[in-house]
Amino acid sequence: MILSKKVLILEDDLLTLSKLLGRLSRLEGDQPYEFCIISLSDYTQVENYVNSNPKAEFDIVLLDRDCKLGGSFHVFDIERFGGDKVIAISSVPEFNEQAKQRGVKRAILKDYQFLDKFADEVVAEIEKMVRKLPEPML
Repeated sequence: MILSKKVLILEDDLLTLSKLLGRLSRLEGDQPYEFCIISLSDYTQVENYVNSNPKAEFDIVLLDRDCKLGGSFHVFDIERFGGDKVIAISSVPEFNEQAKQRGVKRAILKDYQFLDKFADEVVAEIEKMVRKLPEPML
């Protein structure tokens, strides 16, 4: 039986997103689970499709801060979904700290000069989180 893990990625930079997806693909390759990825690229999508949806559930959330519309992904309802499921991934340390003040337990500073290293760190953290997630009841 293959288990699935729902991952929400709130990231507007396509290069960063491609690095993360590539690493997740490799991780998924030798694990007993598969990732169900939802990626949103602007804050209005978070408001309209996530926060307002009572059925929305995620195992892991990657939370950047700024989006291309000039808004903030921090409109994401951390308190509702649980800070223990979120990894803050801003390139601005203060933004990651703001997320932590709202209950986020993990933050990895994005460095655009070293995106491969960043993606490796994020996916290593995801692997740790997935190991701790409860198995679904059948």
